[in-house]
Amino acid sequence: MKVAIYGKYYLNSTEPIINDIFEFFTNNNVEMVIESYFLSVLYEKKIIDKEYKTFSSHTELDSSFDMLISIGGDGTILRAAALVRDSGVPILGINAGRLGFLATVQKENIDEFMQFIIEKKYTISKRTLLSLSTSLKNDAIEEINFALNEISVSRKDSTSMITVETYLNDEFLNSYWADGLIIATPTGSTGYSMSCGGPILTPDVKSLVVTPIAPHNLNARPLVIPDETEIKLKVSGREEHYLVSLDSRITSVKNETILTIKKTPFQINMIEIPNETFLKTLRGKLFWGEDRRN
Repeated sequence: MKVAIYGKYYLNSTEPIINDIFEFFTNNNVEMVIESYFLSVLYEKKIIDKEYKTFSSHTELDSSFDMLISIGGDGTILRAAALVRDSGVPILGINAGRLGFLATVQKENIDEFMQFIIEKKYTISKRTLLSLSTSLKNDAIEEINFALNEISVSRKDSTSMITVETYLNDEFLNSYWADGLIIATPTGSTGYSMSCGGPILTPDVKSLVVTPIAPHNLNARPLVIPDETEIKLKVSGREEHYLVSLDSRITSVKNETILTIKKTPFQINMIEIPNETFLKTLRGKLFWGEDRRN
């Protein structure tokens, strides 16, 4: 078995996780290939001292890998997705962060869940991604042109709202007067969109969510649409530029630029461990069914 390992170091929380994972895989003769920058941090912190094979680019991840282990929070998984891209290599998230809707394996259960991995007792959850093209060339967008959680537009250098003209399959939907607009995948429905009042979608739903950010027209509500919909946005405002984000990657775009958003032809494969389902994660993270008034 061959696994890629990528992560982010958190003081006092990551070291025990790393020690447990490395010890388990070593004892079970699993070949580990470590992302080069992450490995340099582990050497610097003196967490490990052995030599390992490394990778530093998505071009080095191929079908020879059984999976990529992401150690960190949900943000780490979003960056891991940028490494995996269309290779099909599944991602397993080990939660060393806080909330963690994507990084579902908790540090208390690592040994148990790693055994499931060795025995291949897991399922694959396919996750929709979004791509973005612009009417004006933008190198920052073209470099990594997909998002696992959401694509959003928002105001820049101003407290004034922007206007987002929105078209679905070339039919006019609405002009949102707001701080911005979020186009979220089912995976991203528990992220930025949810914090702005958007609905939660289960990962297998073939839909997207259009969620305004602090809309001035209060009758503008989040909207669920089919994931085959082509979305076009045209943003205007008092400033010359506005911000576009693909997950955590942000760039500045000139006003009146037309953005075209649609589903990518490939998906990201997320590993689901037995008894760690999406619904269980919802109950645990959002305290559904619990009386917490006291």
